[in-house]
Amino acid sequence: MIIGICGGTGSGKTTIANKIVESVGAENVNLIEQDSYYRNLADMPLDERRQANFDHPDAVDNDLLINHLKRLIDGYPVEIPRYDFTTHTRLPESDKLSPRTVTIVEGILIFSEPRLLEFLDLKVFVDTPDDIRLVRRIRRDMDERGRTLKQTLEQYEKTIRPMHYEFVEPSKRQADIIIPEGTQIGITIELLCGLIREKLRGEQ
Repeated sequence: MIIGICGGTGSGKTTIANKIVESVGAENVNLIEQDSYYRNLADMPLDERRQANFDHPDAVDNDLLINHLKRLIDGYPVEIPRYDFTTHTRLPESDKLSPRTVTIVEGILIFSEPRLLEFLDLKVFVDTPDDIRLVRRIRRDMDERGRTLKQTLEQYEKTIRPMHYEFVEPSKRQADIIIPEGTQIGITIELLCGLIREKLRGEQ
């Protein structure tokens, strides 16, 4: 069973995915973040890397992500890339992931790739207002990715916002479940955990 969790940057999809894994148990569920599959820009000067459009589907190595999903389905382990968001390059280390009954794939663009949609048994979209998402993005970029407020706001105006409305927002129509920001998130997490536990019992 493969569950896709999509939503704009800062929507809370990563938090939801992590809560599901925590509730069900990491030994039962794989979590794959689309962010790990950004293309390696090591051949470009750092200034050019910083100007790249990371919110366009072409920024993601979907071929590798799809290949990894196929291998997991077929029962083979995979090596998940580690991406450095400070230098915009892939690190030499990777993370080994073994096949499990349930895999969660989360990312802003996972519903924008038709080939990827074919693998998703359940599609969840986290629908969060723009202002909340922007505040969360600013905090994350400054706290975790070494960006200044000016850099994040420039990126938001140049690529994040326009790409959201071109690719992410329209992909919401692909969702089986849409989670609005607010109290329903907890209910939806319990629903998803229940579906996963039912799937796991069926495999025993």
